[in-house]
Amino acid sequence: MARIGILGGTFDPPHVGHLILAEYAADALDLMRVLFVPAADPPHKREEHKTPVEQRIRMLQLAVDGNPRFSISRVDADRPGPHYSVDMIRLIQAENPGDELYFLMGGDSLNNLPQWYQPDVLIKLCKLAVMARAGSTTLPDMHTTVLPELAERLIILDTPMIEISSTQITERLALGKSVRYLVPDSVLAYIQSCHLYES
Repeated sequence: MARIGILGGTFDPPHVGHLILAEYAADALDLMRVLFVPAADPPHKREEHKTPVEQRIRMLQLAVDGNPRFSISRVDADRPGPHYSVDMIRLIQAENPGDELYFLMGGDSLNNLPQWYQPDVLIKLCKLAVMARAGSTTLPDMHTTVLPELAERLIILDTPMIEISSTQITERLALGKSVRYLVPDSVLAYIQSCHLYES
């Protein structure tokens, strides 16, 4: 039985924070693989402008290249939305029968978990590995009144506090400011060649 980490997101663009946290999680949980799952149509961001999913996948490919533990799953990119995490986990579980799945998420996402689609089903399908974020309180007994099984399915990871966001990066790019060292060099070269995020 392999341990597989799952890191979903829009990755618009992917940045070094995503890679650092995935690497820390892989070591802490002894993961064989970390699957990056770009969401084509996340329900909580449906009104936002997003870079086409194929371009986001290409940036992810460039970002994870060279790390044998990192790979990309198209389970959300190749199906119609909206895309809910529980559906994505079901699909990955079907592709990896018998393997143990760890859904990697930030502390801010855990705070909102009761508002997610079928959170009670989600925690039955996989364990939640939560990476603390600055400004968010993450406790094992959170939400026990609405999700009583959560505490036993929750792992809080000791990861560095990385204050980098895709929004911050796109804002800097729109202003013509440098994002060097915030994204891998190969990703930055792709962004520049495709004139992404320009104002």
